[in-house]
Amino acid sequence: MDADKHTCGRGPDSQFVELAVEVFTMLADATRVRLILALRDGELSVNHLADIVDKSPAAVSQHLAKLRMGRIVTTRQEGQRVFYQLENEHASQLVADAIFQAEHSLGGTPRHHHHHQTNEGS
Repeated sequence: MDADKHTCGRGPDSQFVELAVEVFTMLADATRVRLILALRDGELSVNHLADIVDKSPAAVSQHLAKLRMGRIVTTRQEGQRVFYQLENEHASQLVADAIFQAEHSLGGTPRHHHHHQTNEGS
């Protein structure tokens, strides 16, 4: 297992630590987190995303440009419309894990543990 952590770059001396911090910095914005959550189920247009996160299309476009630079989202153009989708599942998983961690900060048993316990009992 230790060899796996080292080859995957998950050790404390990993060359990817600084890049990981950049990813966290990229995700340290509520609108960008909401955009990632909205894109979990597939691609959406800027206007649709703007409706979902209750921001202007111009503001959403700026956030999406940053996520695209960070290689978190990709685009597909269809005529004049641009559709965004997640590059891979990792950003979505990071956001889900951050929300789970946030649930722990409220005390008690977080909702995600209730769901897990229910699934185990089935």
